[in-house]
Amino acid sequence: MKLSVVIPIFNEEETLLDIIERVRATPFEKEIILVDDCSQDGTRAILKELEGDEDLSIHYHSVNQGKGAALRTGFKHITGDVVLVQDADLEYDPGEYPLLLEPIKNGLADVVYGSRFKGSRMSRVHLFWHQMANNFLTLVSNMFTNLNLTDMETCYKVFKTEVLEGIETKSNRFGFEPEITAKIARKRLNGKRVRIYEVPISYYGRDYAEGKKIGWKDGVAALWHIVRYNVFS
Repeated sequence: MKLSVVIPIFNEEETLLDIIERVRATPFEKEIILVDDCSQDGTRAILKELEGDEDLSIHYHSVNQGKGAALRTGFKHITGDVVLVQDADLEYDPGEYPLLLEPIKNGLADVVYGSRFKGSRMSRVHLFWHQMANNFLTLVSNMFTNLNLTDMETCYKVFKTEVLEGIETKSNRFGFEPEITAKIARKRLNGKRVRIYEVPISYYGRDYAEGKKIGWKDGVAALWHIVRYNVFS
C-alpha cells in the first residue's frame, strides 16, 4: 500500500522542515506532495532547496487561494493507493499515521477521520470557543449528511484514492472540510455507501499568536458551505 501525503502550506517556515522529517520517519511506502499557497515568508526558499529530493513532489501557487485550493492542486498529483491530508504546522502528529491507516489496512474503512474530540489521547487545553464552534459545525453537518462524526473540521482525513475519483472540490479556503464531508457521504463504491471510520488522535493546537489561521469568518462561511454542498449540489 502506497501512501500519498498531501501537505498544503502557507507561511510555515518555522515548522516546515520539522513536519517533512516527521512524515518521512513514518513506516510506510509514501510520496510527500507539498503545495505552497504563495507563502510570503521564507517557506518558498526552503522548498526550492528541497526540489531535488526524490520523495517530494513540490508545487507552487502564484496567488494565495487557501487550503482547499492547495489540496485541489495536490490531489491532481497523487499516485498512491491511500491519500492523507497533513497540515504543515505541528498541531497534528505524523507518528499517529498507523492509527489512522489501521481501519483501511484491516479492510473496514474507505475513509478515516482523525477526531480531536473522541477522547483517550492527549490534547492541548485552550480556545474553548474554537472547540464550541467546531462542535456546532460538526453537528449541523451531521444533520445534513446523516453521519455521526465528532470532528468534521479535523485536518486528518484519509481516503482510499478511489474514493476521491470523480469528486471535484470547489472550496478554496477551509470550506473544503464540510464540502468533502458532504460529497463522501453521498459517494458510492461498487454500489455501496463509502465506509467512514473515526479514530481518536492527539492535538497540539496553536493559538493565534503562534500562527493559527482559521478565524470566526471561516466558521460563518462553513455554515454556508454545509448548506451549499448538501442541499444545492
